[in-house]
Amino acid sequence: MSSTVHTSPRQRWTGLAVLVLAVTLVAVDATVLSLAIPSISETLRPSGTQLLWIGDAYSFVLAGLLVSMGSLSDRIGRRRLLLSGATAFGAASLLAAYAPSAGWLILARALLGVAGATIMPSTLSLIRSLFPDDRERATAIGIWGAAATAGAALGPVVGGVLLEHFWWGSVFLLNIPVVVLLLALGRWLLPESRDPEPGRWDVLSVALSLAGVIGVVYAIKEAAAHGVVRWDVPVAGVLGAAALTVFVRRQLRLPTPLLDVRLFADRRFTAAVLASLTALVGLSGVVFVTSQYLQLVRGYEPLKAGLAELPAFAGAVVGGLLTARLVRRTGARAALTAGLLAMGAGIGLIGWIQQDTTYLVLAAAFLIVGTAEGVVYTLGADLVLTAAPADKAGAASAVSETAYELGTALGIALVGSVVGSLYAGGLAVPAGTDPAAAARAGESLGGAVEAAGELPRPLAEPLLASARDSFVHGMNVAAVLAGVLLLAASVLAWRLLRGLPRGAADQPDRPDQSDQSDQPKRRPQRASA
Repeated sequence: MSSTVHTSPRQRWTGLAVLVLAVTLVAVDATVLSLAIPSISETLRPSGTQLLWIGDAYSFVLAGLLVSMGSLSDRIGRRRLLLSGATAFGAASLLAAYAPSAGWLILARALLGVAGATIMPSTLSLIRSLFPDDRERATAIGIWGAAATAGAALGPVVGGVLLEHFWWGSVFLLNIPVVVLLLALGRWLLPESRDPEPGRWDVLSVALSLAGVIGVVYAIKEAAAHGVVRWDVPVAGVLGAAALTVFVRRQLRLPTPLLDVRLFADRRFTAAVLASLTALVGLSGVVFVTSQYLQLVRGYEPLKAGLAELPAFAGAVVGGLLTARLVRRTGARAALTAGLLAMGAGIGLIGWIQQDTTYLVLAAAFLIVGTAEGVVYTLGADLVLTAAPADKAGAASAVSETAYELGTALGIALVGSVVGSLYAGGLAVPAGTDPAAAARAGESLGGAVEAAGELPRPLAEPLLASARDSFVHGMNVAAVLAGVLLLAASVLAWRLLRGLPRGAADQPDRPDQSDQSDQPKRRPQRASA
C-alpha cells in the first residue's frame, strides 16, 4: 500500500477534522489536571513527590513510547493504531476518574500516556498522507497545531468549569464522549495508510527507548527536587543514558530502524525538535505553577482561574493558524527564532508577578506565550514532516511529539521542583504549630492551605502569608530561568537554520517521496547550506 492516500478535497478536510478531535483530546488531557491539583491534594493527600508524578507520569510515559508507537503506526496502519489507542484512552480515563488513592491515580495517568502515545504520531502522519501538496499540508498542519496548542491551553478552562460543579475525577470522564465520537467518525472518515515496506518492528529498540527516556527524565526530576544525595538518582541517570546510547547505535546498524537517527543530520529537523522541546519546558512548567498561583495565592475559584488563562488559548489558536502565512513572509528561520524570543519574554514577564499585581500583566504574559507557542509548535511540526520521507512520517512525527511531551514532562518536573525547593526553603512555620500540620505545610502550598484551615487564626494567618510569599518567590525565579532557556534556544535555532532559503519549510531538500512503493529507499540527506 502506498503512503499517499488519493482523496477528494472534501474527504481530506473532513478527515482533518477527525484528526483535530484526536489531537485535542490528548492535548487537553495533558493540562486539564492542573486546576484539579488542589482538590486532589485535599482528597487523596499525596506527598509532594507523588503530586509531581500525578502531574507528569502521563507525559513521561507518553514521551518514552512515542517513537515506538510512531514506528508501529507505519507498520500496522495509522488509522488502525489511532482507533485502538482511542479505545484504550477511554478505558484508562475511567480508571483515573475513580482512582481511590494517589498511587492508583499515578498508574492511571501512566496508562493514559501509553494510550496517548498511539494517538499523537498517527494524527500527524495521517496529515502527511492526506495532504501531499506542500501548501495544503502547511495549512492543515497550521490547523492541527492550533488544535494541539489550544487544547493544552483550553484544558484549565474545561477543568475549571467541571470543578465548579463536580469532583476532580470529572476532568477524566470528559474524555469518554470524545472517544466515542472519535471512534465513530474515524472509522467512517479516515483512510488507512502505512509504510509499504515496513520491515521488522524491533522490540529491543522499543525497550531501550522507553528505558532510556524514563531513566534520564527520572534522574533529572529527582535531582532537581532532592539533589543527587539519593543513590537512585545517579543510577537512573547512568542507566538511562546508557540505554539511549545503545538505542542510537542499534538504529544505525538495523536495516529498518525504529527511528532513523540520520534524520538529525538535517538542520531543519534538529532545530524543530529542539525548539519544540525547549518551548514546552517553559510553557508547561509555567502553566502548572500559575494554575496553583491563581487558586491558592490569589484565591480564584477553579472556573475563574481557568478563564484567567483564556488569553493563552486565544493566542495559541491565532499563532497556529497564522504560522503558514508568517513563514511565507519572513522565512522559517526568522519565524521560529522570533517565536522562541517572544515566548522567552512572555514567560520572563511572570518573573515580576506578585500577589497583588494587576491581572492585566498576567493576561499579557499568557497571550504572548500562547501566540508564540502556536507558531513554534506548528512550524516545528511542519519542518519535521518536510525533512522526513513520506513513508516514515509516523516515526518522524513521533520524534516531534516526543519533544512536545518530553518538554511537557520536564517542564512540570523542573519548574515544579525549583518552585518546590524554594518554597520549602523559604517557608516560616510559626512556633507552636502542630508538627503534623507543619510537615503537611512544608510539602506544598496546597498542604499549607489545608493545614491552615485546621489551625487557630493566630497561627493560620502567618503560616499562609509565609507560604504564599515563598511560593510566589519560587514561581518568579522559575519563570526567569525558563525565560533565559527560551532565549538560549532562539539563538541555537537561528544558528542551526542559517543559510536556509525563505520558504524552505515548504521545500524539502530531497525529491518528493510521497509515493515510492516501487522505488528503492534513500537515506535522508543533510540540508544544504
